[in-house]
Amino acid sequence: MSDLKAIVEALIFASPEPVTLKVLGKLLDTEPAEDIAAAVAALREDYNRPGGLQMVEVAGGFQISTRPELNEWVRRLFHERTTQKLSVASLETLAVIAYKQPVTSPEIAEIRGVNTAGVVGTLIERKLVKTVGRKQVVGRPFLYGTTREFLTRFGLNDLSDLPRVEDMSELLGFDLPATMDEPTPQTALPFDGAPDTDEQVH
Repeated sequence: MSDLKAIVEALIFASPEPVTLKVLGKLLDTEPAEDIAAAVAALREDYNRPGGLQMVEVAGGFQISTRPELNEWVRRLFHERTTQKLSVASLETLAVIAYKQPVTSPEIAEIRGVNTAGVVGTLIERKLVKTVGRKQVVGRPFLYGTTREFLTRFGLNDLSDLPRVEDMSELLGFDLPATMDEPTPQTALPFDGAPDTDEQVH
């Protein structure tokens, strides 16, 4: 078990994206699935202690990352690139898409009160948003939803982990549109039952 646990730890640590049990099973095809799951559980227990690293479950897989309270120190090391920062408009648009998805550009614009075409394009370039279909209305506008990269970037395991709108407003440091609280009839979530093939951006 100790050797298997060490191998699993090395794989999760070395991977640029979250590693699922399915991926571990393919890589460790000579090991029983229950042994791999036990190794992951034991590893999670190991990381459940004070230290600079943590093992988290995000986007349906596992990732070893620095603890969020130490982010300021890590940013100093990497001199966070300004190109990776999102503007207030981008964050607000991303929040609207996350809570209302699947949603069209006109619907986003109606909630935010401004044109969002350029902002949505930026979010698609960052791999945080993708088209998930077309709405069956006149003009058949694109429907947008969040990607697995969105889950990874914000440390969410799935969309049910999204905080309340009020809490999100507090975290972002500005008020999100009041209409965000209104329920929206939802179809299947963008990647329910369909693999997300978007490349990860780090």
